[in-house]
Amino acid sequence: MSEPAPHLLIVDDDERIRGLLRKFLARHGFLVSAARDAAHARRILSGLEFDMIVLDVMMPGEDGVALTKALRETILTPILLLTAKGETEDRIKGLEAGADDYLAKPFEPKELLLRINAILRRMPAAPAETMAPKVLQLGAVRFDIERSELLRGEEPVRLTATEVQLMRIFSEHLREPVSRAKLVEDLGRDKGQAQERAVDVQITRLRRKIETDPKQPRYLQTVRGEGYMLAPD
Repeated sequence: MSEPAPHLLIVDDDERIRGLLRKFLARHGFLVSAARDAAHARRILSGLEFDMIVLDVMMPGEDGVALTKALRETILTPILLLTAKGETEDRIKGLEAGADDYLAKPFEPKELLLRINAILRRMPAAPAETMAPKVLQLGAVRFDIERSELLRGEEPVRLTATEVQLMRIFSEHLREPVSRAKLVEDLGRDKGQAQERAVDVQITRLRRKIETDPKQPRYLQTVRGEGYMLAPD
């Protein structure tokens, strides 16, 4: 089974740009949702998880940099900022807020595609062929390490790119605690307390997909003072 298409969220107040990006990226194999402003994006993000957010900076109301900074308190989803401003100071503000990359308008759609694919490739290498086991049994679900698939019976359970990264990291450290700081580092994010809190949120979401009772996790355990540990059957 092939991996599911990455799901992107486009946030831009320009309806024409939203439409063009949606069609262009869909033609290149992405699932694409769109939001017209920060408030709309927040509503969508409250119910859906994405593999990446492409976010315009210059929007009425809450701008893209402010939204990026707020989102970084709770999620690790990669963010690519789009803006008409190309000055170094503005680029630095966006990156300091937690963005993964920055692209100034006007831009060639192909360059945007290359930037998106480059960010999504920033994942830990797949486990070696000799690694055992190849499938982790986690009660009612199982994780296929080679395919990066989570299955409940024969039905796939969709994982975001960040969740796949987390499962790969834990698969390389089975039954060993992994610190929040190491998770942030291995995920390729900037260090800081906000990022570690975002890891906690991602762990909570991942537990909902693999645990029978996420509030009393059996498989993705918290090790007090040390971090998190994956302990399959």
